[in-house]
Formats: sequence, structure tokens, C-alpha cells
Amino acid sequence: MLAEWSAECSADDPILIVPWHDPSSGLAFVDLRASPYDLDSIPEADRHPPLMQALRALNSARSPVFTAKCDAWPLGPDELESLRLNLDLGPNDASAGFSSYIDLIARDRSLFASFPRQEQLLRRVTRLAAPLDHPSAALDCVLRPALLELEDTRQGYAVSLYVKALAADTRAAYRNWSAALHDVVALIRGNDLSR
Repeated sequence: MLAEWSAECSADDPILIVPWHDPSSGLAFVDLRASPYDLDSIPEADRHPPLMQALRALNSARSPVFTAKCDAWPLGPDELESLRLNLDLGPNDASAGFSSYIDLIARDRSLFASFPRQEQLLRRVTRLAAPLDHPSAALDCVLRPALLELEDTRQGYAVSLYVKALAADTRAAYRNWSAALHDVVALIRGNDLSR
């Protein structure tokens, strides 16, 4: 699996604010830690069972993270071409693609607040993800500023976890994405993020 990470923490980059609410769509933050059955209120999870399973796992009591936002979509022509180049695949091998992102927040307060520890974590996650047997998939982790206004107000960092996959047709691309997402979630759940 191609696994990379980057940081988007300049003054011009967006900040993830939790809880959030989008008046134009009516969508809002759903705290799946407190209300796991509210998965039904997340349209993307309802449309994509692998995403629903990932959200369930990442918000469970034993998970070192919780989720703030997510989405899933078929890759457009530009995204498809870019990923094909990065994975060194030709158009015949990879004419379709599927992608998702999940914004993750560390439950450990000191990890949430520490850029150096988050950087160390992303280096470890991408190093462990690289040998996963998903030659037509990519993991991209983006570290970004976050502001939590839940029990109290805290500033720190969130990780946007992008999982993308390609294949010769749409169904196979979706299957490849599903398998890659499953393995990345298992890696994050099994990794001691407090180290």
C-alpha cells in the first residue's frame, strides 16, 4: 500500500472545529462515542457499509480515537489519473476508483495537543501501513489544527485519513477500497497511540 502523510497547519489552512454544523445541508457532528446507534443519521455511512463498519470500530470504547467527519465518493478523472501515476498503474488496470476520508481525533488529551507526538504517530502509522497487501490502494494522512468545544475547549490536532483504491471496474475498485479501509482501521485500533 502506498502510505504517506503531510501537515496542513499554516495560518491559511482550515481548522477542524468540533462540534460542527453545516446549515446549507443540515448535516452536523454526531458523537458516536456517546450515541453509537446514531450511525443511521450519517448518510455516507448508510450508503457505504464499509464506512459504517469503520466508524463503528473507530468510535468504540477501546479505540484510541474518535471521529468527527467523513465522506466517501467515486474518484473523478483528475483524482483517478493522479492516483494511477502515484501507484504506477495503467488505464487498463485502473479505470475506476473509490475514496473516503475520516477525520480522527485522539482521545488522549496530551497526544491531541502535541504536534511532535502526532507527527511521530503518523510516521509510525504510514510505516506500518506500507507493507499491507493492497497494491492498488493508497493511504494519505493529513495533520491539521483542531478545536474541540465538547466538555471544555481544547486546541490541538486532528488527522484526516484518506483511503483510496483503484481497479479495472467500479465494483472491483469499491471492493479494493473496502478491504484497504478495513485493514487501515484495524491498524489504527491495534496501535497504541499513546506511545
